[in-house]
Amino acid sequence: MCSRSTNASEETLVEAALKVLNTADPYEKARLGDEIANKWIQGLITQAYDASIDLPVPDRPARLENVKLVSPGEMPKLGKAGSLQSRQAIVHSLVHTESWAIDLSWDIIARFGKTECMPREFFTDFVKVAQDEGRHFTLLASRLKELGSFYGALPAHDGLWDSATATSTNLLARLAIEHCVHEARGLDVIPTTISRFRKGGDKETAELLEKVVYPEEITHCAAGVKWFKYLCSRSEDEDMESACDSNDEVVIKKFHTTVREFFRGPLKPPFNEAARKAAGFGAEWYEPLAVK
Repeated sequence: MCSRSTNASEETLVEAALKVLNTADPYEKARLGDEIANKWIQGLITQAYDASIDLPVPDRPARLENVKLVSPGEMPKLGKAGSLQSRQAIVHSLVHTESWAIDLSWDIIARFGKTECMPREFFTDFVKVAQDEGRHFTLLASRLKELGSFYGALPAHDGLWDSATATSTNLLARLAIEHCVHEARGLDVIPTTISRFRKGGDKETAELLEKVVYPEEITHCAAGVKWFKYLCSRSEDEDMESACDSNDEVVIKKFHTTVREFFRGPLKPPFNEAARKAAGFGAEWYEPLAVK
């Protein structure tokens, strides 16, 4: 059982995370998340949670209804950034993804941090991820406006949250699917997206993706790998206090089993081997999952 006392008058990190999840406006989510992250990092929020209180986590975060949602199969083609319309569509898709990434980061803190008795470092890692995602959303939404559009102008799908729902009771699966499958897929496609924006004459968007989004997304994937390994290690040694490598073969086998259970279909190559390696996992993690 987790034991973590707190001053009853002091807001915990989990309570603050729930405020973000219950905020509908994505711009305010990003602003509030940044404020909370700074407080945690600066030590102004000192406790991750109150062990004596069970706080309900919403099945679905609050969201505005200004974005038309369609199934992934009904999404119009984004194009290859050769036209303004295509560039707007791609950036709109990225903005939507980042809006969900904000919620996913605060959700993993609120949903799993206490119930899984995770160490303080876990909370700090995902607070930093959440802060990054909020910044990405804000910067990309601003860029979308500069391109003559706005968030909500085009349809979007909620595939990311569908995966969150499927992994809502399993932290190991949440880390594997959201961070080591979906976010890793982002690492695979971002370099091509950057190249397409450059070829389309949009240097500003290309540099935003290359200098801000791409390097930070590698660290987000790395957080998933790190804490997946930690959980595997802890299952072998309940006295483990910090994230560390377990037997690689055992961890990778567990990753394969988890992905096959919670993710439909094979992983899609080509893979960005350099970025994935920088995030902490080599080809033996994902190449076997590319085979049906």
